[in-house]
Amino acid sequence: MGKSVIGLMIGAVLAVEAGANFAPELRAAEQSCDGKVANLKFTIKDIYGKDVALNSFKGNVILLDFWATWCPPCKKEIPGFIGLYNKYKTRGFVVVGVSVDDSTSDVKKFVRQFKMNYPVLMGYERDDLKEAFAPMPGFPTTLVIARDGNICFQHTGFTSLEQIEEKIKTLL
Repeated sequence: MGKSVIGLMIGAVLAVEAGANFAPELRAAEQSCDGKVANLKFTIKDIYGKDVALNSFKGNVILLDFWATWCPPCKKEIPGFIGLYNKYKTRGFVVVGVSVDDSTSDVKKFVRQFKMNYPVLMGYERDDLKEAFAPMPGFPTTLVIARDGNICFQHTGFTSLEQIEEKIKTLL
């Protein structure tokens, strides 16, 4: 090999190592979100009638999912959310489902059927809650909220699990 080829190879190795050294700073920059701060000052009943304060989840990365039992895209997303919760809950990640259904018994049945293992709250007739996270033109509406309370992602309609997981991983 000529000296120029060896020089290029050494340069490439140094560039890769330099990139690795800057990776922590890049990851830190990705964690900050320029979104609005989530209003977590709500207390909502869960499916068992117990009061749950949304601000009790602050300090975690929160996936807040507004959904309904009659919503096909919601049914498609929920198994993935269960998987994400299982995968990342030990790292400070929580999924909070907010059902907009009027029947608690239907929601309980749905939770059992889908084996939902994260908190499910009843958001029916809670326009104050939905307006706090507006715009919410339909369901599902999914938000990812950083540990500091900034909304880093919001989407209405079906969202790919990969897209949500990438956002979550940058915030953990």
